[in-house]
Amino acid sequence: MDYRIEKDTIGEIKVPSDRYWGAQTERSYENFPIGEEKMPKSLIRAMAVLKQATAIANNRYGKLDNTRCELIKESAQKIISGQYSEEFPLSVWQTGSGTQSNMNMNEVISHIGNEIYKEEILHPNDHVNMSQSSNDVFPSSMHIAAYKEIKEVLLPSLNYMKEVLIKLEKENEGIVKIGRTHLQDATPIKFSQEIMGW
Repeated sequence: MDYRIEKDTIGEIKVPSDRYWGAQTERSYENFPIGEEKMPKSLIRAMAVLKQATAIANNRYGKLDNTRCELIKESAQKIISGQYSEEFPLSVWQTGSGTQSNMNMNEVISHIGNEIYKEEILHPNDHVNMSQSSNDVFPSSMHIAAYKEIKEVLLPSLNYMKEVLIKLEKENEGIVKIGRTHLQDATPIKFSQEIMGW
């Protein structure tokens, strides 16, 4: 396997040359090999949405130039659309503030952006993580992910289940059965009444 040398405040570290993450992700990957559970894709996508929004806000207030803002937005959009999912290898078992995953996202976005621009102009901390803290990014990303999962997965499933139960209620209108109370037979009820309770 080929490696490149990445440097951070701790020093140098070898990172697989075909990976888009950097030194901090590699250190976390090597130092915390706990469990097989990876960060949910919905949380990764939500974090990319947040990075886009923050780049727009930083640009609007004159902190981030147009070129870097567009590179962050384009790079994050690729992650949101499902590309680069293999670039997020970290375990869910990490610090409560999600610092490792936040830095993983920052490093991947900056690497993608620099590849697009064909020059290293995006820095993971100085540009991608501008005006942010892991203590804000991680819980905000959890809220975004929860909202999207509720809206796009849970509510449609519940609505489908409701439609099926309404259909079953109508189909079983004429069936009478013995009700049950405290593990004993009780007064007769229609099966449709029982379904209506579900």
